Amino acid sequence: MTELTEPDHPTDQPAPEWPQAPGQDIRDPQVAQATARLLDLPGLPAAEHEAVYNVLHDELLAALNSEPADSGPTGSEKTGGAA
Repeated sequence: MTELTEPDHPTDQPAPEWPQAPGQDIRDPQVAQATARLLDLPGLPAAEHEAVYNVLHDELLAALNSEPADSGPTGSEKTGGAA
């Protein structure tokens, strides 16, 4: 029977592959600020990840429910109609 044991040194354990955090292509400042929190995630204990995701969820929901930060095309400009 083989006994399962932990490696003797922490460096013997493989490091997890973390996905890249969203980059510069995020135009909404609220979304960019919220997703920037993901950069800290790899350095936090796993027990703290839930709190980070909860805050991220709340901030993204607030951004979704707020008015757009930039003044994009109005409804008539989108459809080509006259104002």
